[in-house]
Amino acid sequence: MNLVLTGALWVLGAAVGAALIGYLVRRIGQDEGRPSNNDAAGQVFTIVSGLQAVVLAFVLVTLFDAVTDARKGAFDEAKGLISVSWAVESLPGPAAAEVREHGAHYLQVVVRDEWPAMRRGEPVGGMGWHHLDRIRASVLGAQADGEFEEGRKANALDALDEVYAERHERLTRAVDRGVVAVVWFVLVVGSLACVLLPNLFGGTRLFPHIVLVSTLAGALALLLFAIFQLQNPFSGGSRIEPEAFQWALDRLERH
Repeated sequence: MNLVLTGALWVLGAAVGAALIGYLVRRIGQDEGRPSNNDAAGQVFTIVSGLQAVVLAFVLVTLFDAVTDARKGAFDEAKGLISVSWAVESLPGPAAAEVREHGAHYLQVVVRDEWPAMRRGEPVGGMGWHHLDRIRASVLGAQADGEFEEGRKANALDALDEVYAERHERLTRAVDRGVVAVVWFVLVVGSLACVLLPNLFGGTRLFPHIVLVSTLAGALALLLFAIFQLQNPFSGGSRIEPEAFQWALDRLERH
């Protein structure tokens, strides 16, 4: 289903549900004494809504930063592999050809096999690690003569270490969901409390009351929908595509 349509259904469903509850409370519930409760209900609503706003903002910003870091990490991983290939070009023997070959296989595995698994939040296989280990073996086995070649070999190993680190972070982000069950419980229950508490207020007419509670419910549902979409950087509305690895694969294959 289209992302915009799904979000609109979240907002519309929450707004309609809150409007129905507000209408039933006003029509069926006892109106006696409700205006006199405005001060006490207002203080409670201020505390609850303030806490809920802080939690929502914290979770949303944290997930947004995680998506940004994941996108940057993917490009760093791909660029690191290209840096390894460039560094070993100056080394004698078959090291350069072996690094290009296993680097291309590694990128193909990432794009073809690992990315679909990460979108589903599933662990990936060990073929990617295998190709990285073969690249490391090729670099370590290359004979470097002179200070220049030793420096290029050291640069290749440093870049490969970065690829290992970024790959580990990428796989961890794909499997480790951004919001655990207890946090979802706090978000949902807190949002429900924010929507239900205004029904204790008195003095407003029915139509303005329904508009207020439905707008509040729709806004909270929109934030919850954004959090839901940002949970996994590789799926949902914020999903990261493997364009960085496709770019690196094109570079290696054109060499």
